[in-house]
Order: sequence, then structure tokens, then C-alpha cells
Amino acid sequence: MDLTPDGNRDDQRKRGQRSGRADDNRHDTFWSRVRGQLSRRFGIPGSSQGREAESTSPHEPISRTDSQNRNDSEEPDSHLTEKEKRKRSFIKALKAKYKIDYDRVQPILYIKDRLYCVDKVYVEGGYEFMTSGDLRGGDSWRRLESYRAVFSDHHIQSNRRILEGEPGYGKTTCTLQLAYDWCNRVEHSPLRDVEIIILLRLRQLRGVRSIYRAIQVYLLDGDTKINEADIGAIIKESQSVVVILDGYDEFPGRDSKQENDVQRILKLDLFQNIQVILTTRYLPDYLAPTTKRIRLTGFDELARDEYIRKAVVGVDDVEGLRSIRRRLEANPVLEDLCQVPLVFVMFAHIANENEDFQNFRSVTDFFRFMIACFHEHLRNKTYEPNVKRYVIHEDDHAALDQLAFSAISKEHQQITWNRREMYDQLGEDMYDTYLAMGIFVEEDVFSDNSAKDFEVRFYHKLFCEWYAAHHIVYLLSESEQSVSLDELFRHMDPRDLQYVYRFACGLNRDVGSSIIQYLRRSPGVSDGFTILCMLERSGNVKDILGDVRYLCSVTVNMKEGDNRILQRSTVQLLDIAAGHSIPVSSLHLDQCFSKFDVTNACIVLKSGLRLTNLKTVKVLRVTGRIRETVGDSKGIEVSREELLGIFQTCETLKEIRFEGREFLLPQSVPAEMIPPILKTRNIMVSYEDGQGMIHQLNWDDGQWQTTTNEPALRIPQEELDQQWALEELARLSTDGVPVSCLHLDRCLSKFDVTNACIVLTSGLRVTSLKTMKVLRLEGFPGIGTIPSGIEVTREELLGLLQTCKTLEEIRFEGREYLLPLSVPVEMIPPALKTRNTMVSYEDRRGTIRQLNWDDGQWQTTTNEPALRIPQEELDQQWASEELARLSNDGIPVSSLHLDQCFSMFDVTNACIVLKSGLRLTNPKTVKVLRVTGRFRESVGDSKGIEVTREELLGLFQTCGTMKEIRFEGREFLLPHSVPAEMIPPTLKTRNIMVSYEDGQGMIHQLNWDDGQWQTTTNEPSLRIPQEELDQQWALEELARLSTDGIPVSCIHLDQCLSKFDATNACIVLTSGLRVTNLKTVKVLHVGGFTGTGTIPSRIEVTREELLGLLQTCETLEEIRFEGLEYFLPLSIPAELMPPTLKTRNIKVSYERDREHGVVHQLNWDDGQWQHQITADGSVEVWIFQHELNQQWGKKELAELSTAGVSINRLSLTRSFSNITDDTQSIILTSGCTIPVLHTLRELWIQETDVDIEVFLRILAYTKECTEITELVFQCCKVPDEVDAKMIPHLLKQRGAKVFWFPKTGEDYLLDLGAGNWKKQ
Repeated sequence: MDLTPDGNRDDQRKRGQRSGRADDNRHDTFWSRVRGQLSRRFGIPGSSQGREAESTSPHEPISRTDSQNRNDSEEPDSHLTEKEKRKRSFIKALKAKYKIDYDRVQPILYIKDRLYCVDKVYVEGGYEFMTSGDLRGGDSWRRLESYRAVFSDHHIQSNRRILEGEPGYGKTTCTLQLAYDWCNRVEHSPLRDVEIIILLRLRQLRGVRSIYRAIQVYLLDGDTKINEADIGAIIKESQSVVVILDGYDEFPGRDSKQENDVQRILKLDLFQNIQVILTTRYLPDYLAPTTKRIRLTGFDELARDEYIRKAVVGVDDVEGLRSIRRRLEANPVLEDLCQVPLVFVMFAHIANENEDFQNFRSVTDFFRFMIACFHEHLRNKTYEPNVKRYVIHEDDHAALDQLAFSAISKEHQQITWNRREMYDQLGEDMYDTYLAMGIFVEEDVFSDNSAKDFEVRFYHKLFCEWYAAHHIVYLLSESEQSVSLDELFRHMDPRDLQYVYRFACGLNRDVGSSIIQYLRRSPGVSDGFTILCMLERSGNVKDILGDVRYLCSVTVNMKEGDNRILQRSTVQLLDIAAGHSIPVSSLHLDQCFSKFDVTNACIVLKSGLRLTNLKTVKVLRVTGRIRETVGDSKGIEVSREELLGIFQTCETLKEIRFEGREFLLPQSVPAEMIPPILKTRNIMVSYEDGQGMIHQLNWDDGQWQTTTNEPALRIPQEELDQQWALEELARLSTDGVPVSCLHLDRCLSKFDVTNACIVLTSGLRVTSLKTMKVLRLEGFPGIGTIPSGIEVTREELLGLLQTCKTLEEIRFEGREYLLPLSVPVEMIPPALKTRNTMVSYEDRRGTIRQLNWDDGQWQTTTNEPALRIPQEELDQQWASEELARLSNDGIPVSSLHLDQCFSMFDVTNACIVLKSGLRLTNPKTVKVLRVTGRFRESVGDSKGIEVTREELLGLFQTCGTMKEIRFEGREFLLPHSVPAEMIPPTLKTRNIMVSYEDGQGMIHQLNWDDGQWQTTTNEPSLRIPQEELDQQWALEELARLSTDGIPVSCIHLDQCLSKFDATNACIVLTSGLRVTNLKTVKVLHVGGFTGTGTIPSRIEVTREELLGLLQTCETLEEIRFEGLEYFLPLSIPAELMPPTLKTRNIKVSYERDREHGVVHQLNWDDGQWQHQITADGSVEVWIFQHELNQQWGKKELAELSTAGVSINRLSLTRSFSNITDDTQSIILTSGCTIPVLHTLRELWIQETDVDIEVFLRILAYTKECTEITELVFQCCKVPDEVDAKMIPHLLKQRGAKVFWFPKTGEDYLLDLGAGNWKKQ
């Protein structure tokens, strides 16, 4: 079966038809195996014809005692009163109804002929309850032990509980499990002794306003002679009743203005003394204040494993469990989606049974594959005897697309349809097809007049989003009408409908580009979510790594106010960064940190999400709130174990900061608990308690050292942020905590002298100013239209200074401020003169004016600005305009930096010409000119940029204030010298410093006396190439540096190493020359074969040679080997390592080839190599004859496969020997074996002859590698033809190609249908 996302659907349909005719029984098909597997798991005889008789019901009570059985046995009716008889009849009817429901659980939606008891398939996900705070604020959440704790945990004792969960999280299944527990009086269940449980599906109660009417119509059969009044009396007279209302978000009367019993129950106006649980996706408008909130958080790793063992592979099948785990790990894009239990159930069964299961590049790919599985299953069923024939609408579902889009694009989304309404819109054939597949679900609904009708809904909201995304793609790519994205998505919030956006991006690249641009300009859409849409569009993480690097180069923020989808997108951003070794400069958890889970080595957020991939985070900042504002006075405790666990999980962490009195950190960390590696890393751990006190952990003794930090506050333009900042300022002022600086960032409106306060642009007022030291008023930054002027009068300025008695400085920055030209001396109070508060005004032109209190006048100073001109033309235009303005105003420019944009100096017109063609004609006030370029090897024009003597001298004469010019980079070709007679006397007098840094660490400075360059060093680096003459020059230079004791930052041996001579303590080059002067070298870089051209002879580096080299170079800090020709030892026994080398901890790394994407680093503790995956995308691996090379190749392949990295090509050059009998491994000439590689795309076997038996084994091995698309035999002898019947069918279905490139230079392609070679 070929269900690849890009496969041809017609071909699939034809193959399915042929397969169906060939084998009507289909006992070995995937779906038959699933049914059989489920039957074996639950001990039910397999049957293809629906459910077994009632006597074979799979459920049994968990544990039942004799007393329980006696309690359940019915007394004769003759001993009971009429009321007791009605009550018994009522309870019996309820249990009969619930038994029908909980015995009809359908684990897999597309297998409808096998139903199971809920207790056999139910697996608990995560449960959390809200501890305190605002009922709608989601203040703080804590984990519940199990679903039964909803009733037993004392923290959430209440008669009203809300059970929240996103679609597919198991709310309804949980209610069925509760019903099962009650009906069967399950031991340890808190519902065991409850008299009555009422379980109602609210979505089925259309127009039923009375709760008693709903119970009568929906829960009691027609033969039960109990009316509404009887039901009310029974409930009222019972000692314990629990009411479970399932699916408020699907209730037709939800949030209705016309009050109904459900609303009265929620407001505690009805059933005041009865425990009520409401399941919903969102909070209702009407809630009693005593309501407790519980939420489902989905499947974590433990829950997924439990489901796999319980319902997929069996308890004892460890390998089966690992296999499904590996398939999930190989599909990291599905990690988030598989937190949804409903989706994971489908994933687990498909991954376990489907031989064609593949690695998916995006969620879109997975969903496309899953939908294809549904169609294939239904198509196969139609070939069974006596089964209804369905019209398959696999490629033609436009009507369904439009219906789905209409449903979710409304202001109030449509969840259900009347069956007749959907019939009319889709047609009977399509409706029946999607109902048979399980994508549609039919349910009976009731109204007040007992009329029964049928409503239809999608099995899960994801399916609705999938088909709606198809319609969006149609509207934006094929429709003749012009569509506005703003209008199209007007009611489609990405925070609620994330997958419709992601699916649309994945279905069509051009549409995806438009949607991504729309999201980027939409307020409230995170960069992380945009990244996910980009990943869907490209299907390749490699294409978005640049954006990921950019986002991770600045602070990554996660806030408590972010919804789960927003937080999830950030989590996936961190996952991508960790998977591709992208450093995260700073991660800020803003009031969302809950705890660190030591067991699972992850950070848990208050939303329940977990951060598991933090190994590249450098700075972790955890901010909380003031503990007084938190309802739970205990705050958030961080234990010693949690603190140490965070450091060990975040491998690159340099600093962690806790800010806020909400956190309770350990008073100390015993020294014996601190691992030595943490002391070595010396991570900075600080805790700022919000009172201006900073506590820093001392790793030597595990104690906190305390300093003070007068806090600074910034008040931005956004009103909500202003409110928070003003509250914090008021608290600090009340506590008497000095505020080092209050920064008003473009938000000042005016000073209110009468009320002694500052008025902000929002209208809010700053009144708490008594502990402030510095007030900074920032305004217009100098770009764009200048805003309206803000006049500050003398009275306002003096009033402000008198109000803020601790004020030491006030700074105005920006051209919109209009300050008084002077302050008359007679207006200045003597106290202000005595305090001598600094008042300054910087106008963004580099001019600073400071108020002199003696005469009330402004004194002017300058702040010489610096300018950088980059490569982007628009930025160049702005910078050149600013340079011209500064020059015209006579303002000195401290530094002008031309960053890779310098082209030439035009002597005739006395100006600098940039690469864009722009000219800088006003550099006359520049003091320092810095011209940076690239290394000449990276520049297409090998001539570089020549600067003549005339240009150099003309430049100095044009810039009259020039003090220094620096050229940096081998791109520049400066004159070898400047003849003394050419140098004007004025230049000698000015003595301008002219320097040139050539990129090798050598700095050349022009001597104005003789016009020659003098060379200094900045720890130079040397490259020794392959050419012998260049090697001689480099060795002479190395000898000179060594003699002078000058440190050499790096020596690069560029494909010229021959061997290490341990006896004479030197390096032998390919030319025979020897490198003996290594005593000042810090880094040795041994470069080798780059992957193009002929691979050189192998160079084996023994343990003795490696250790000898390290001991010879006493200053060596690092040695890097890069190249396929180097064969390093697989390990170094610890007893061989001198103690001095362990102490020096020299970094020794080995990268066989950059295309491999694996770097190995020697661990001095055990002498083993530790690996790091560096590949951004697909890689290529070569394996040759040498045994050590094969061992390294096997090691790298295992590491790449485990990491899920795509291996674009595996080349076995004279190293292939055979395939194992089970076709699961390649045998190399050394005896090493390579197991099946599920991420391999191309397998090349080179210079090895194979016979027919080995050839067929290779084909069988290729079939097992699920991603292989090409098998190539190069310079080999292969069989002339192959029996087509012996070629694995899966290779044909997959569209794989088998090539043969003989030594004659011709190309052949194997016809998999006929078994012969065809010349290309």
C-alpha cells in the first residue's frame, strides 16, 4: 500500500483495486491486524462482523468482595415501598444506559466494527487543579494524582467543579470511566458509595430547558414509568448524588439569554447541595464563586507509554514499545500534536502496524497520510463480501471543504449540523462515505416535545480545520474572485485555529507565503507560531534555521498571559534550536514558571506545558510576582535538587536569575551535593527578591552572598504595562526602597504642578516619586516625523525637582522637548542650589546642554556620536543623511564604520564611494574611520579592493579632523609603501594613525617618516598550505614568532599533514618539511579532505602520537582534526593519560567531514569520544576499506540515525561485503555491521562486485530502509537481469530507483516491473 503524501491517488486506487480482487479475505491487511491485535490485547474473540454477544462483554469489576455482591443483590420488591421501588427502577435504568455507553468505546475512529469497554482502553493523561486566585485568571496550577482525585482531593472540595480540556483531550472518556466506576462499585473509587450519578451529554439536548425532562428523555427508556416529578423527588430524597454535565461548549443553550436549568445549576441556583461536574473547552459566562477548576493537560511520555502497552503492543512487548517510541522521536514535528490523546491513539496504531509508515516533515504530511489511510481502509472494506460499496471522495471534496470553512470562519463557530442539512450540502454519497470512515459522527438529540432527531459533527476539530484549509487554498490560488486576507481570516483567531493556518501553509507553498506575511503583520501573533507555519510551508527545518537563529539571538519570552498554543509554538522553537545546536541567548519565563521536574529533567510551566529541550540556553531568567499578590502564601518553592537539576539539564547555561518574592529558594546548597562539573562551569545563580536585594550563590561553600540593587523601572507606551509599572513604583515608594532610575519611554504628556505628579500619554498619573534618584525622559529617536512638541515650563521643572526630594539627576532626550531657555536666578530656591541636581537635555544631534544652578543658564557640551554604515542600501541612505547633518552642524563624529560597503575613494570629487553607488561627501568632522571587509578568499573578485597611494593621501586631506583610519580584512590591497616625497608636511605633523589588519592576526601600521609599514602582532594565526614554497615561508614566520615568544593563536595545516613524529617531537608535512616550533601555539587545526576530488591516503594517528603531540605543545589549548583521511583511535585508556593532560583539559575534537554533521570530542575523564550533532539538514557519509574508518562510520551512522537526521547518501567504497540473512544489516569488509537506517535516502555501493543472491539481499535491505529512493551500483559487476517476482513490491510502490553505473561510463536503470536494465 503506497500512501505517501505525494503519491498519485489514481495509482493508489488502482493498486487498491487489484489488491482487493487478489485477496478478498484480506486477513493479512493492516486493518485486519489492528482488529486482531486489539482483540488479543483485551481478550475478546476476533470477529469481522460487529460486536460480540452481551455475554462476552470485556469488562469485569476490578475487585469485588462478597459483601459488595450482597449489597448489589436486589431485595424482593414486596419488602419495598413504592418510592423505594421507583428509586430502584430509576438507578437500574441509569446503570443500563451507562453500560451501553461505556461498553461502546471506539478506540480507533475508522474501525467501527469493534467496540470495547472503557476500562480496557482508558489511560489517564495529566490532571491539574487551580490552587487559588481569580477564577478566570488561571493563577496557579498543581498536579492531581489521578482522575479519581477530582472527587477526593481536599484542595478542590466544592459542589461545583469545571473539568476543562481542549478537543480530543479525553473529557468525555473520563466521564465514561467515572460512570463505569460507579456502576461496578470499583474498589478505591470515591464514587463507590454514591447513590445516584446523572451523566448527561449536553450537546444532545436541543431545546430542553428542564434538567428533569432531559434525564427522563435521554437516560430512561420508554418502558420506565417514571415522570419528571418522580425524578425530582428521587434526587431530592437521595443522600448522595453526583451530576456530570458533559460538553458545555457544545450545548445548544450555552450562554443563552433565555435562562435554562443548566445555567441555574452553574450559578448554584439549582442543586445547591449536589456535586456537579461540568466538562467544557472554555469557561461559561455564569459561574458560582465557589467553583473549582480542573484541567486535562494531555498525554505526557508516561501516559503514551502506558497506552502503547495497554492497547497496542501488550505489557511484555518491550521492543514493540521502543519501536513506536522511535517512530515518534523520528517525527519531532508531531510531538506537540501527540499530546492530544485522540491523535496519539491513531498515531500509535498506524505506527505499529503500517509497514509504509514514514518520517514526516510536517504536521500537514502526517495528516495527509492519515486521511489517505482512512480512505484506503474504506476502499479495502468495499471488496469484502456483502459489504456496502462507497463512492470514495479522496480527491474530490470541495463541498466538504466549503462546509468546514463556513463552520470555523463565523464569529460563533458551528460545531454540529442537522443530518438533513448536511445531506443537502454534501449529497448522500459523500455523507455516507465520511460517516463510514469515522470522520463524521452521528448522535441522536432530543427536544422538549420528546422529538428525536440526528445531529452530525466532525469526530475532532482537527478534521474540520483540515478540510477548511483546503478551501482557503482554493480561494487564494484558484478562485477567480479577489480575496482579502484580512476579510478571509477576520473571525479566525490563530490562537484557537492554529492548525488551519499550518495546514494551509503546508498544502500550497505560494498560499503559505501569503499567509506567513499576513501573520507577521498581525498583532498578537508570536514569532514562534510564524516559524511553525514556515516549517509547514517548506517541510524542511533547514530552510527556517536562519529565522530560528535570529529569534534565538534575542530574548525568547514566555508569559503567563500567553495561551497554550502560543506557549507551544515557543516550545517547538526551543526544540528546533536544541536539535540543531542553535544557542538561545536568553529565555525569560515571565510569571509562568511552576516547578522543575527532577524525574523527567524538564521545567513545568503553570499552563502544564513542559520544557524538555533547553541544552542550548545560555541565560535563564525566571520572574515572578510579589508574594503579597499571590493567594497561596507559600509561593513557589525551588528545592536544592530542582536547582541542581536545572543546571545539569541546560548544558550551556551560564546564568540563571530568579526575580520576585514569589520564589522560595533553598537557604543553602551543601557542598557535597554540588557536582564538580558545576563548580568548574561556575554558573552565575542570583535571586532578586523585589526589595532591591540580590543574593548570589557561592559555589565554593553553597551559601548565598547578598548585595543591594536599587531597582530601575521603565514605563513604556502601552497602557497595560504602564499600570503594572505604576503599581510596582507605588510599592517601592511605600516600602521606602530607592529607585535608581525611572525611565519614561516616549510616554510623557506633561507635568502637573498643582497635584505634584507626572501625567502620561495614556492619562495615567505618576504620583509615587519620593524615592526616585534619576528621572530619564526619552523621546523622539531621530527617525521619521517629529511628534508634537512637549513644552516644559520653568514652574513645572522647578516643581518637579522640589517634589522629588531624592532626585539627583533628570535627563531629557529627544527633539520634541521644549525646555525654557533659562531659569531666572531669583526663581531658584536655595535648597535646589544646595542639592545641585543635574538637569541635562540631549537633542539627539550629539549636543548636551546642562543647567547651571549659579546663573540659571544652559551650558553646552558635546557627545560625539558614532555612525555605522552597513551593506543595506536603505540604511546607507539614512546614515549618509545623518553624517551630512552632523557635518553641516560642525558636530564631531567620533567614529565612522564602513562595514563591508567600501568601494573606493574618488580623488577627483573628494568623496567616499560605497558599493551601492552612494557617495559620502561630508566626512570632514570624522575622527576615526574604520573600514572592514571580508577575507579575500571569500570574495568572488580575487583582486580584492585596491586602495592607491593617491586615494589614501586624498582621504586624509579631505577629512580635516581625521585622527585614525583602520582597514580590517584581506579584501583590501593597500600600497606596499608611500614614498616620503609624496607625503605633504601637514600629514606628517598631524601624525594620523593608519593601520591595516590582514585577518591573520598581523597588524601593519604606516610610519610617516619613511612611508613604510611596521608590523605588530595580535596573536597571529598561520596557515600552512600544500605548496612547498608557501610552507617554507610559513615555517620561517613560525620560527620567528616562536623565537620572539609571541603566542600563535592558531596554526592551520591545510591538507598538508603527513604524520606526527613522536620521537623527534615534530609534525612532518607532505613535502617532507618538519614543523618543530610549536611551543607558543594555542590551537592546532588539522584540515583534510573536503569531499571533492580524490580522497588522499589514510593518515592514522595512534594514541602515542596524539598524547606525545599534546605534551610537546605546552601552550596548546585545542586541536581539531577535520577530514576523512584521518583515523584517530576509538578511545584512549585512562591509564595511558598523563595527569598533566587531564589537568590542562585540552579540547580535542574530530570531525570526519562537515557533510556528516557529527563532531566528536575527547572526554579526558574516561578517554571516550562524546558526539555532538551539528547537521542542519541532510548529510552524506562515506565509508572506505580501512577497519578504523569503518568503525568510525558505523559509530556516526548510529548517532545520526538516533538523532533523526536525514542521511542523504551513504557511500560504501570497496567496503561492502554482504547482507545478513535476515536482511536487517549490511556487513562491511571488516566485519562491522550497519543496521537498517530509517533516515537514509540514497545507498551507493562502489567498486564491489555482487552476484544475484547478494543483489536480492541488497534489494530486501533497501525495502526495510523506509526513506530510500535511490540504490546505486557504481563501478561494480551486477547480474544482467533479475526475476521481477523477487523484487520487493514495496520498492515498486515507493517509486524507488535502482541505477547501475559501470566503468564503461554508461548509465542503466533497473525496470522493477520486468527485472532488466534499461540504458539511460
